[in-house]
Amino acid sequence: MEQVNFVANGRFAIAGAIAGAISTLVFTIIHDIFISNIWFMLLPMLVAGALCGALLSWSYGLLAPAPSLRGWLGYNLVYVLLFGLLGALSVLLFEPVTTMAAVVTLNGPPTALIEQAMPMTVLFTVGMAVLIMLLYGRTLTQFAAVLLTCVVLVALLGLNVSAIGLVEIPSGSLFVVAELFGLIVALNVVYAAAFALLARRRLLAAALSPHMG
Repeated sequence: MEQVNFVANGRFAIAGAIAGAISTLVFTIIHDIFISNIWFMLLPMLVAGALCGALLSWSYGLLAPAPSLRGWLGYNLVYVLLFGLLGALSVLLFEPVTTMAAVVTLNGPPTALIEQAMPMTVLFTVGMAVLIMLLYGRTLTQFAAVLLTCVVLVALLGLNVSAIGLVEIPSGSLFVVAELFGLIVALNVVYAAAFALLARRRLLAAALSPHMG
């Protein structure tokens, strides 16, 4: 049965990849309007968005016996809340080693901070997969799919979040943190809505026929 699910979920993965690309485009527009121009990064971000989108929808299809719109939205909410928990743990576990002003002047990601936070990030990613399995999963194959999804999502979206606690953020700059999480939420909302539209027939099937497998 699992092998059949892998094949059937191919359409979920394709819809998820398209939805991920759409959400990445909207993210780029929002970032350009409210923060800065990142259009030069559009192509690699589209690839990353499509990969994250494909894995998230694919893993949901494997975990949900009867995929539904409500279940899909709930699955996405779990990931958003876990990213918020990652940021909260970073603040609780780490002491600041640099300032927001110093981070802003970097010409790239805060690599040194990300490396310093990496042990916590790795443990959190594994724990994230375990928690999702407690909520949804049953088999080792499903765990492998969820772990892969968590690793890719954290690697592409969560590394800056995991390093928040290492940065001293004055009260006047807290809006930067709000922007970071706001962008993550916006990215997921657009993605979840776009996928729900693309896969509406299968997501609505459970509501129309509750006993479908």
